[in-house]
Amino acid sequence: MMSQQPLTVDSNAPHTLTLNLQSLNLTDEQFVQLCRDNRDLRIEMTAKGELIIMPPTGSRTGWRNSKLNQRLANWTDEDGTGLCFDSSTGFTLPDGAKLSPDAAWIRRERWEALSEKEQEGFAPLCPDFAVERRSANDTLSELQDKMSEYIENTARLGWLIDPQSKRVYIYRAQQQEVECLENPKEISGETVLPGFVLNVWELW
Repeated sequence: MMSQQPLTVDSNAPHTLTLNLQSLNLTDEQFVQLCRDNRDLRIEMTAKGELIIMPPTGSRTGWRNSKLNQRLANWTDEDGTGLCFDSSTGFTLPDGAKLSPDAAWIRRERWEALSEKEQEGFAPLCPDFAVERRSANDTLSELQDKMSEYIENTARLGWLIDPQSKRVYIYRAQQQEVECLENPKEISGETVLPGFVLNVWELW
């Protein structure tokens, strides 16, 4: 039986906390309850059953992330072919990992194919489009692995935005090579999100 004692993490810690919970074999319901009991934390789970605990973002990062989600939401409303989600949304990928990108978009027909129960929980699908923006608590290698996992689990396009180096890494389905843009002014949603253009300078 799981403890109801909330988890605590030092928000000044340089990196995330990883716990090996493979032996516990948490059910989907238990994982969802764990997240509900610790709403101030971002909690993910890898395909191997490792629990990833991240402290809340700093104020500057939260402000920048809100800009990212605002721009994506505006385009989504105008386009109408899909739905967008913020960083508090968890998805269950085909490999079993439960991840929460900083921003995500899913084609409407894929979302509507889910049951109401599936939509209420960690939806059992990988977003068509996923964004991760590196914060002071993140290592680049951790986020690169995460982006690769999205692509390996059917994401069509992914952006890894690194304000520290002013670089953007573009991940595309069926392409092994990742494109790295040095200090770009803007980036495009290409054919996945046609017409969506993000001014990256807002996120530095």
